[in-house]
Amino acid sequence: MAIHIYNSLTKHKEEFHPIHPSAVNMYTCGVTVYDQCHIGHGRSLYVFEVIRRYLKFRGFDVRFVRNITDLDDKIIAKAIETKRTSHQVSEEQIRLYYEDMKTLGIEPGDAEPKATENIPEMIAHIQGLIDKGFAYPMDADVYFNVRAFKDYGRLSGQSIDQMVEAVRIEKDSHKKDPLDFALWKSSKPGEPAWDSPWGKGRPGWHMECSCMSMKYCQTKTLDIHAGGRDLIFPHHENEIAQSEALTGKPFARYWLHHGLLTINDHKMSKSLGNVVTIKDALAKYTADEIKIFFLFSHYTSGIDFTDEKMQEARKALSKFDILFWKASKLLKDRDVEAFQAGFISRHKQKFLDAMDDDFNTPEALAALFNLINDTNKFIDEEQKDSHYLGVIYHAVDILENLGRQIFGLFLKEKEKELSGDLKQLLEERMAARAAKNFKRSDELREVLKSKGVAIEDTKKGQAWRWI
Repeated sequence: MAIHIYNSLTKHKEEFHPIHPSAVNMYTCGVTVYDQCHIGHGRSLYVFEVIRRYLKFRGFDVRFVRNITDLDDKIIAKAIETKRTSHQVSEEQIRLYYEDMKTLGIEPGDAEPKATENIPEMIAHIQGLIDKGFAYPMDADVYFNVRAFKDYGRLSGQSIDQMVEAVRIEKDSHKKDPLDFALWKSSKPGEPAWDSPWGKGRPGWHMECSCMSMKYCQTKTLDIHAGGRDLIFPHHENEIAQSEALTGKPFARYWLHHGLLTINDHKMSKSLGNVVTIKDALAKYTADEIKIFFLFSHYTSGIDFTDEKMQEARKALSKFDILFWKASKLLKDRDVEAFQAGFISRHKQKFLDAMDDDFNTPEALAALFNLINDTNKFIDEEQKDSHYLGVIYHAVDILENLGRQIFGLFLKEKEKELSGDLKQLLEERMAARAAKNFKRSDELREVLKSKGVAIEDTKKGQAWRWI
């Protein structure tokens, strides 16, 4: 079955045909490094990581580029506020960004270029637009002439007249038209600046993505350009205009946009005090719990981050853990060959069909949970099956491989031995239960869970497993 993708440009779900049948160029808008990444950034990073993983799984050679915006008004404001340079602010946040990525188990892009490393290419691009009549210098600034690009508004679905009604007229603007946007901005005292034919300044925000996507994906037409829905206008609309005006070629064949994340039904904002950083989330939940939460919703949908939904994700993830634990007990020290059962292949195919259908992770995840349910039923009811252990082995192998390879789950290296501290906690809990001190027993269960150890109270006593 072919992969189908909802294309934000055409507003239709389309069969996916990259320019080269076996290769995919994919560019996503990355983070602006003025502050720590929040859980909304985490979702963006993860959903496109899943898409990248699935395309690789389906046999494509994927070239994945994600930029880093290290030149921005917010970075400059943060530098002034903290009495540092913009470079110091951005480098600190880039380090924290990579720490978050590593903890979440998200791979870096094949290239993650910084805006400040590609200024000469941006200057050349801007000059090319001026030469073609799509841009004009005004004093030390350069603006893109929106009305000169006839397809402007195609991505966002807005007409020029609609945009004119909505646009904010900037005071003291040198623009010829309120719709025109900055390609090059003259520098103010104390701001980062580079020499250019138009004077000292820096490129506009939109310019970096056009230049770096074409440079690092090594093409004038991307197969996939991706980002958040909030970037459709003006960022992505402006990228299309300034790219296609220069090259005369389509900028991207497929545009993918993820829905936005809220916190308890409210938009994240510092004024509301509800910003949840990735670091905050990881202090309370595991990386796999956060990923399961993201997988609950289709990437195009909005998603609401609440403690209740995170508890649902924790409970859902435990279904994998419990089955893996059961299987490990049954298969321990056994030389078993995998055996294909009908229910396994059926659920695997449903998983693949869901992912082929615009990367439908809720349906794909449901297929895995159905496989878990049927495997548990098989374990309980089919002990006399001649291929009993082979079927269990194969089911667990499919779950682990699809979960790890495509969803990036189960990546944490499990420790082989319990530390002395953990052994002591387990012994203390056993003693508490023996003394019928169930309050203390429950407290120790939570302590152990926070350290990656889950407790199962069975008829034979206390058992533990890594989570």
